[in-house]
Amino acid sequence: MKIAIEAQRIFRRKKHGMDFVALELIRMLQKIDTQNEYYILVASGNDKCLTSKGNFQVVEVGGTSNYFLWEQWLLPRALKRIKPDVVHCTSNTAPLHCPYPLVLTLHDIIFLEKKIGKNVSPYQNLGRIYRRFVVPRVVFQARHVITVSDYERRRIQEGLPSASGKIATVYNGVGVEFQVIQKPDSIVYKYIQDRGYWFLLGNTDPKKNLKRTLQAYAGYVSLSVSPRPLLIADLDSQHLDAILQEAGIAGIRSLLYVPGYISHDDLPYVYNGAFAFLYPSLRESFGLPVLEAMGCGTPVVTSNTSALPEVAGTRALMANPESVGAITEMMIRLEESVDLQKAQIEYGVGRAKEFSWENTAKRTLEIYKSVSQHG
Repeated sequence: MKIAIEAQRIFRRKKHGMDFVALELIRMLQKIDTQNEYYILVASGNDKCLTSKGNFQVVEVGGTSNYFLWEQWLLPRALKRIKPDVVHCTSNTAPLHCPYPLVLTLHDIIFLEKKIGKNVSPYQNLGRIYRRFVVPRVVFQARHVITVSDYERRRIQEGLPSASGKIATVYNGVGVEFQVIQKPDSIVYKYIQDRGYWFLLGNTDPKKNLKRTLQAYAGYVSLSVSPRPLLIADLDSQHLDAILQEAGIAGIRSLLYVPGYISHDDLPYVYNGAFAFLYPSLRESFGLPVLEAMGCGTPVVTSNTSALPEVAGTRALMANPESVGAITEMMIRLEESVDLQKAQIEYGVGRAKEFSWENTAKRTLEIYKSVSQHG
């Protein structure tokens, strides 16, 4: 087979979740498949995290930073030169007119659902409008749709009936770098001088539940005998201060560490240095950071909603993400019980091992073969 994989944004320095999923899938396909011919189509960028090798050719399709023009104009032109047997678009959207058999990874359909709060940036709003227009049309033409959890598969079937009969769940994996590290301090100290902190990803997307999580942390500070600091990754200090003022919890500011962007290479060390990881999101199609933290032997406090129970498993510490008090209660419970901490560490390491990129790649390759065989 001649397989073209769209991985538009993997060369950008500040990657997001879908970028890492595409990158890890491609890296594993390089390891397990030496037979088929691959073309990896990417936009130009500074982080050359993938190189041509053997039967894999990386093709930089540059010329514009505009997402719409890249996907709807430059990508189809590149595909026309390749003439692939299968095209795999990895991040929810695809060209509206694709004459080649299309596999679409649809991570979620949050853009079709009622908004949770207000998007912070015009970019987020434009992205939502673009997906609402494009996704129903490309799902209709796709030969196969991949999504990342059974929860999301059911949501897609309800929201986009044309996906029924051609959609499958293919779980994400956990990178081998997310493991227990005995001495993470040399990296951790770049961001915080303490060990045993709470760790939070400071995404401003309303579904990530940042304001309630900070309120829950403030409740924890008021109840804990010796409150642990909170390290918040990827959050602007000005935005944080605005949330604290709005919520009336500016008094916790001295306990918050906001170093900005934490590189993906450093994340395993930062997880390892943490006492626990907070991920009480309102809506997730998968929730990969939960498994990454678990793989590092870090207890997790997460949500009992959407796909998170499916991914975190029945023995995970889960709270109602809309209840500030419930999140606080779970934090205090974890801090005060050494036995619970030990049990969560053991459980989490075992749970993370159930998800591998090799399984993801093998299942995806099966789908490529099926699509190719049926023309």
